[in-house]
Amino acid sequence: MHWTIAAPFINKPNLINEPWLTRNVPGSRHKFHIIARPKPLENWHNQKSSVTGVRDWLIHWQHGMEAMKATKGGVITLFPQLPAIVGMQRRNTGKKRIPVVDWLFNVGTCSSGIRRIIAQFSLKDIDRFIVHTRREVNIYHQWLGIPKERFEFVSFHGSQIPVTYQENTTDPFLTAIGSAHRDFPTLFQAVEKLNLPTVVASGKRVLEGLTVPPNVKTPFGIDRADCLRLAQEARINIVPLLPKPQVTAAGQITIVEAMQMGRAIIATRCHGAEDYIQHGETGLLVEPQSVDDLVQAVEMLWNDAALRTRLGQAAKRYAEEHFSDDAAGVALGRILDKVADAAGMY
Repeated sequence: MHWTIAAPFINKPNLINEPWLTRNVPGSRHKFHIIARPKPLENWHNQKSSVTGVRDWLIHWQHGMEAMKATKGGVITLFPQLPAIVGMQRRNTGKKRIPVVDWLFNVGTCSSGIRRIIAQFSLKDIDRFIVHTRREVNIYHQWLGIPKERFEFVSFHGSQIPVTYQENTTDPFLTAIGSAHRDFPTLFQAVEKLNLPTVVASGKRVLEGLTVPPNVKTPFGIDRADCLRLAQEARINIVPLLPKPQVTAAGQITIVEAMQMGRAIIATRCHGAEDYIQHGETGLLVEPQSVDDLVQAVEMLWNDAALRTRLGQAAKRYAEEHFSDDAAGVALGRILDKVADAAGMY
């Protein structure tokens, strides 16, 4: 079956070098054609607002329309904006019903009022939503009023990350990387109590108003390569998450990348972290907003090199099996088979 792919991160300059998962779907049943985004997507860390602006919605509209026109079968979208656009466009056209699969459907927070009504209207006919935490299935089912069977959990995936740096044993430190729904107040209390060197790589607006302990460094403006180096050189990677009922998922990218690199990791038990880390086997999970729990976990890992090695190696093996592009490609192929069969397309 023929599928067009509309992904916000694939534009004309990087189209040749960004095949997404098209090479990882096994078999020959499905054919893919990537439709480049008309204009490059602005870097998330440089955006002044977390809300999608009018200009971006117009670009999404053009992108979705081009994917709809080019397909000879179905459309695959990524992120939540494009399936909403394609859902509305499909209703407005007189063309036969086009199957639509959305990968990485993560709305961040479930809005109420008019935004919820628009989401329900535009998304109600999407054939399949791929989410990256199990809890999201029930959240979106209730929020959108869409049957649960149209939501499928697939682990977040990523390309293999070369490990080019070793743990810094001369000047050991902790690191916490990322911005979304991070619980830095709890982290700061814990590392100040432990008096351990810590590097936090996050955004200025996330740390604004917080008192940063003297043993914590907060470098701003560093790039992805710098973040990967920090993660590899740190003795422990920490993903502190702030529990919020309205938040759907957070921290998965940072967790997956740390596990891919074989790093010892501690994460808060919320927002789906438990779908990725098996406590005591591939990492440690701590209770939300518990300074004592985090202190205990850090102390245990900091002082036990054998435990760090065991957890890190197990995490790397687990990531290779579950978080690779090949694993995601197998899952995508299975889902596309089901959608194509249901639509009577071969």
